[in-house]
Amino acid sequence: MTSGPVFFYILMIGKYLALGSGQDVRCPLGFFPCGNVTKCLPQLLHCNGVDDCGNQADEDNCGDNNGWSLQLDKYFANYYKMSSPYPFKAETTECLVGSVPERCFCRGHELDCDAAHLPAVPSVSSNVTVMSLQWNFIRKLPPNGFKKYHRLQKLCLQHNQITSVSVSAFRGLRSLTKLYLSHNRITFLKPGVFEDLHRLEWLIIEDNHLSRISPLTFYGLNSLILLVLMDNALAHLPDKPLCKHMPRLHWLDFEGNHIHSLRNLTFISCSNLTVLVMRKNKISHLNENTFAHLQKLDELDLGSNKIENLPPHLFKDLRELSQLNISYNPIQKIQANQFDYLVKLKSLSLEGIEISNIQQRTFRPLVNLSHIYFKKFQYCGYAPHVRSCKPNTDGISSLEDLLANVIQRVFVWVVSAVTCFGNIFVICMRPYIRSENKLHAMSIISLCCADCLMGIYLFVIGAFDLKFRGEYNKHAQLWTESTHCQLMGSLAILSTEVSVLLLTFLTLEKYICIVYPFRCLRPRKCRTITVLLLIWITGFIVAFVPLSNKEIFKNYYGTNGVCFPLHSEDTGSIAAQVYSVAIFLGINLAAFIIIIFSYGSMFYSVHQSTITATEIRNQVKKEMILAKRFFFIVFTDALCWIPIFILKFLSLLQVEIPGTITSWVVIFILPINSALNPILYTLTTRPFKEMIHQIWYNYRQRRSIDSKGSQKAPAPSFIWVEMWPTQEMPPDLRKPAAFTDPCEVSLISQSTRLNSDS
Repeated sequence: MTSGPVFFYILMIGKYLALGSGQDVRCPLGFFPCGNVTKCLPQLLHCNGVDDCGNQADEDNCGDNNGWSLQLDKYFANYYKMSSPYPFKAETTECLVGSVPERCFCRGHELDCDAAHLPAVPSVSSNVTVMSLQWNFIRKLPPNGFKKYHRLQKLCLQHNQITSVSVSAFRGLRSLTKLYLSHNRITFLKPGVFEDLHRLEWLIIEDNHLSRISPLTFYGLNSLILLVLMDNALAHLPDKPLCKHMPRLHWLDFEGNHIHSLRNLTFISCSNLTVLVMRKNKISHLNENTFAHLQKLDELDLGSNKIENLPPHLFKDLRELSQLNISYNPIQKIQANQFDYLVKLKSLSLEGIEISNIQQRTFRPLVNLSHIYFKKFQYCGYAPHVRSCKPNTDGISSLEDLLANVIQRVFVWVVSAVTCFGNIFVICMRPYIRSENKLHAMSIISLCCADCLMGIYLFVIGAFDLKFRGEYNKHAQLWTESTHCQLMGSLAILSTEVSVLLLTFLTLEKYICIVYPFRCLRPRKCRTITVLLLIWITGFIVAFVPLSNKEIFKNYYGTNGVCFPLHSEDTGSIAAQVYSVAIFLGINLAAFIIIIFSYGSMFYSVHQSTITATEIRNQVKKEMILAKRFFFIVFTDALCWIPIFILKFLSLLQVEIPGTITSWVVIFILPINSALNPILYTLTTRPFKEMIHQIWYNYRQRRSIDSKGSQKAPAPSFIWVEMWPTQEMPPDLRKPAAFTDPCEVSLISQSTRLNSDS
């Protein structure tokens, strides 16, 4: 008889203990519990759209509705519950306010005169409860203009041209609960202007020209709950208690003004204040007791000001605070015990702040913190117990991987392999080729060495991505500040700049030889070696100067996981920004313009010379081949550099550029020249093709000799003439007597030269 109840009690106790064990489960740092399930998941899986817990616990509380929105919902849910049992009861559609002005609409006791071109407040019957006069031409509110509207509850005067408000303009509005004066031209509100509005709960005076306010301005507002003074011209708050005549004030919004400081007396009477918004002002200093009297404060927004230091005990009295925003302030350091008193804090925004002394101790006391926002995702490692940490990525790296995108992780190896193999192949082949133009070969080898550095850079980035796979956030901060990252960034810039300068040098060589053939300005050995040395020295200087002074350039190469300083704006150093612009929009842009101009001039010069030299056959075909080669050379240069130029211009215009674009530029666009230069300048040239053909011919000859056992005379060895081949020239132009000066020979065979050599 008793076994049934006993079993039931045992079952209930077991269920209770199971629930308790699930709730009390302790997860390692960087993980969060799955509600009543003894399972822990990493931060990355929080609110990812997938039920990873199995009970939807990881998909709960995804939105950060702490602070203003939560307080608003709570208050008005209770308000409507108490004030009316049927808050959504439909009102009749019949007009009950008598005759209405033209272009106005009426439904029940509500009057809608929006955009009705009214120059003044219209006159209707006194039983009106809602009056909307938005988007009209009302310039002033005269005395007693609303005196007869004793039942009016809501008055909307937004988007008019109101410049003056009489001290008795709102007399008689004893039932008014909401007053909207936003988007007008009000410069001053006289003391006592709201003294009859004893039931007013909402007062919105957004986007006006108010330059000063007095506590007496709000005399009579005993029921006021919400006061919004956004986007005005207020430079100072009153020295006297602001809430003296607003004892029930819950929400106070001063966003977008010019307030420089907050005085200790300003909020001394605002004991019921739950939301205080001071963002987008010019506050530079805060006293330790500024918020001492706001013990019920639930949300404090100080974002986008000029605060440089936070007093150690600034938040000591804000024990009910659930949301704090101090983002986008020039704060350099945050004390380790700065947030110790905020035991109920659930949301903390530190966006745009470079925290030089960040540590786990700072956030450890915030046991209820569920949402935190940093400037860098790497900082999430210092708040591992917080369930939702943003950002999860900078577009390049993520909490788990140095390269967040799978395609990038694959292609970084592909691009590095192609770049290294192509350039090493050309470097190794050159010594085995008998070349008459040793100087050109020297320049090509130098170019391949520079491009090969880009492949090495990508290889190292891929290697560190493998090393940090799955736990990058633990190493992110140390990696971006490490010597390895600085050296890899320098290597990438060295490769880029030396390659750019060498391409420009090779282009100018061809330009002088083709456009000015009679001047015999061919480079000599000493001059070529000197130019190459100068180019490499310049590249080393450009690449390693940012490492010489950390105070000036900050962490120039460590602004992202791939260590490439495409967007130096993140460094916080003006010198770094100027230096980056000088490189990408100075040196590189000038080189690109020179290359385009030179190839255009060369093609035009060849075209003009072929018109006069009628003896040369098939000129149209040769010019088309020449045009294609020029097109591909210029096109690949443009494909590599133009996106970078555009990004730098956009960054100068302060356009926000996602980090994802940077990663694609570094892995796919930047190495284009390095990967294709061996093909354009060596592997597709006529001498190289003829050399390969001759090697293949010799190989077939040897096989034929070996198979037949015959003793045929071997073919003469092939000499790669890297200058302009003359075999396509007409026989009469090949005769030594025709031209004795090599410069004159070069003029006649311009198109042949350009078609043969890159």
